Amino acid sequence: ISDQKPLGCWSVKHGQILTCPVVCNFETHEYIAVHDDKVLRIWKNEDLNLDKAFKATLSADVYRIHSLPQGGALVLFRGGGVRSLDVLLEAPQQEIENLISAETIRWSGAFMEGQEPVLIFTTQKDKDFFVYVQKPKLNSLHKYKLEQQKLARPLCFTAHITNQTVTLLCLYTNHCVYQVLIPLQQDTEEEEEKEEEILSKSLLLKLSVSGAALKGTSLVVLDKDHIAVLGNVPDPGRKPKEFLTIWNTKFQTLQTCKDLPQGTSGQLWCYEEKFFLIHGKVLTVIMYKCETSSLAAAVGKLKDSQSLDVSSFVNWNTLEEEELVASLESQESVALKAESRMNLRSNRSTGRSGSLSVEQLLIRLKDTSNYVVEIELKKLIARAPTLDLQAAIGCVVTALTDRCKKNPKFYPQSLLQEIVETRDLSYSLCPDLMAVALEQKDLQLLQICLERFPDIPEEITYACLKAFLSTSEDHLKSVDVNLDSAICYVDVECNDMEVKTEILENGFSEEMDQDMCDTKIPKERQSDGESCPVGLQKAALLNAVLHSPYTETFLLPHLKNLPAQQAILFLRYLYYLYVKCSEKVNTTLPGIRSPTINQIMDWMCLLLDAQFTVMVMLPEAKDLLSNLHKFVRAQVRFYSELNKIEGSLRELQRLNHLRESQTYSIEVLEIV
Repeated sequence: ISDQKPLGCWSVKHGQILTCPVVCNFETHEYIAVHDDKVLRIWKNEDLNLDKAFKATLSADVYRIHSLPQGGALVLFRGGGVRSLDVLLEAPQQEIENLISAETIRWSGAFMEGQEPVLIFTTQKDKDFFVYVQKPKLNSLHKYKLEQQKLARPLCFTAHITNQTVTLLCLYTNHCVYQVLIPLQQDTEEEEEKEEEILSKSLLLKLSVSGAALKGTSLVVLDKDHIAVLGNVPDPGRKPKEFLTIWNTKFQTLQTCKDLPQGTSGQLWCYEEKFFLIHGKVLTVIMYKCETSSLAAAVGKLKDSQSLDVSSFVNWNTLEEEELVASLESQESVALKAESRMNLRSNRSTGRSGSLSVEQLLIRLKDTSNYVVEIELKKLIARAPTLDLQAAIGCVVTALTDRCKKNPKFYPQSLLQEIVETRDLSYSLCPDLMAVALEQKDLQLLQICLERFPDIPEEITYACLKAFLSTSEDHLKSVDVNLDSAICYVDVECNDMEVKTEILENGFSEEMDQDMCDTKIPKERQSDGESCPVGLQKAALLNAVLHSPYTETFLLPHLKNLPAQQAILFLRYLYYLYVKCSEKVNTTLPGIRSPTINQIMDWMCLLLDAQFTVMVMLPEAKDLLSNLHKFVRAQVRFYSELNKIEGSLRELQRLNHLRESQTYSIEVLEIV
């Protein structure tokens, strides 16, 4: 998100419309979508074409799909029927019951109560609102009517389940949040015969910011004591001011709020202690952490409700490392005093008094010696991996890179490599790391980052490519890089690994190429196809670039700036890989993390698009382009010949199925 980098994108055909939010199935790691109300699509991250994904046409319109971490996927239909995805896929055209023919669904949510999924949805019929609680596994359904509120109606809903009780929160048009408690009932004959029960509600909050009523548009539950509400406050003569607010429901107080001057879409999402909302034209992600609710904290916030710029509840902004250290230094004396009082207890209870907190470590990183830095960071790395620890390590790496920029002599190379290799970091967690590695010409660290980071900006990918191509082969021989991706197919100087074959594979041979092109292949052609134009170390580094994800639109402008000689060298290497792949029947190179045929061809096309004019003008590129053209032309013709006999091959396959397995016969088939 920080680099605005798309990692996956799929689209439906023109005229088709996605009619409910796409979800991810936690159990199968598949995406589930519905377009045109009834057409179900299921695909995985590696699938490129949505039109070729699994398709099932259902018998009724779908309202929402809900995915639960341990409960699979549940499909809610517009008529109120619910099916698990597995049951639905067994018979997509099965009849779906219509439970709410005269009602319209307004909201739905899925939850886990123990090992049992529970689906809750609300409906509206004229001025009446109803609540349905359904347990799909038990085929249990309970319907309730919501108590009416004079001069007000519900705008949105959210819910959570605690101790066999559903807590339904309703945001009304009168700027109030009401709470409805619904016990999860056990099905009995008496319950089935019982008339529709009316649910009473209780006032939970009156929404007000700085004395003005907050017109809420969306709310989410954070924990049992806190909710977040997105809304706006009227501003006479101007546009209403929009706020994201967090409330303590236990003490009915405003915990903190944030002004959103660029406006929002009115929608708020919450997932894994992060808020997601559209602010202006961008998606904004805000981290938060719910502390244990206390009266002192709630009253303190209430008294200071006029000035809510500083909050320990939400990290509204991603602070720069300098700001973070500055704020920590102002609290250092207090922290150290508290630590001295607690050391005795911690020594007795945990025996870990020797390890520093992340805050203390960030302060020490400013000027402590390399030895101390290495010891403390190894203690931090040794901790059990958690989401908080990943973020903390990202902050530590950022602090280290900031110190490297201020003091070029300070560069803990082995420590940085160990952190990247042992932790699932990303570029966005430590955005300056690769820039510092480029300045230090740390090719080994750059290779590791290219192989492990999924969100590297195209500008950095290009900078790495340029650095690898410009480094001399003699210098690379002294660099310790991972050779696993290249050592199995790159021809070394002794040519021990090179194997000659006279078998025609994938339609390529010297004779065929000469015959089809009506020209003699120059000797350079033979050498290009037989020996790698770069050394083993450089090949391994270039392979890391080929594996790095990219978006063509963002990478193409940078490739146009690649020096001509480097572009030719890179194209020669890509051509070498292309020939090597074509020598194999399965078009797969041996080795670990070797480039795929698709990666090679994509990069070759991208490089030619960016540098074609330069290539055509340079005499030294003429033979390379000519050879590449001949090779591709030969393969196209070969596959065209295969297409001609495709029908005959299918007929052979059909005859093979029709033939009796126990009958012996000799058949002569003529392919015309």
